[in-house]
Amino acid sequence: MKIKDIFKHNEEWVAEQLRMDPNYFKKLSVGQKPKYLFIGCSDSRVSADIIMAAEPGDVFIHRNIANIVPSNDLNALAIINYSVNHLRVKDIVVCGHYNCGGIKVAMEARDEGLLNPWLRHIRDVYRLHKEELNTITSIHKRYDRLVELNVQEQCINIIKTRDVQKALLEKRIRIHGWVFDLKTGKLIDLKIDIEKIMRDIMDVYNLFE
Repeated sequence: MKIKDIFKHNEEWVAEQLRMDPNYFKKLSVGQKPKYLFIGCSDSRVSADIIMAAEPGDVFIHRNIANIVPSNDLNALAIINYSVNHLRVKDIVVCGHYNCGGIKVAMEARDEGLLNPWLRHIRDVYRLHKEELNTITSIHKRYDRLVELNVQEQCINIIKTRDVQKALLEKRIRIHGWVFDLKTGKLIDLKIDIEKIMRDIMDVYNLFE
């Protein structure tokens, strides 16, 4: 797609929205009240709006390589803070995807230069779950399992934050771990037991006692 095609498609989209609702953009400009915070991978094949069939204003989105939520990433932490405290989202979703390039590279012992500090977060997940992962003989299935475990660990990282802990105590937010399967187009709910995780880790990470 060429740049000029993008602007042409935009004009067509604007015309179609106005045809269906003459006040569409007037209402859109008033403000946003998204129900979801979606933390996903920057992979160009994974578009939150499309795979969720969401409309503009439905989903607040944060994306980076391999959907990581590091404790020292002010960008991710600011997104979580704003979503939870100001937008008052009801659900936080961490969504990974199979065949993730960041996951594959992190599982290979090689120097990736500037990417090394970022990939270390994924390699830490691999280290935590190495015993399970190394029993998987198929390399592709091992990649897929690390995708799932990475989603789980990022959900745990979210629970460690003060803003989310407060919202969880007030029972006004839920956390979900999903995976998008590029081969089928389907979203998979990993059904991560957030309550169990909290029971297991809050004696260490509880910021309110």
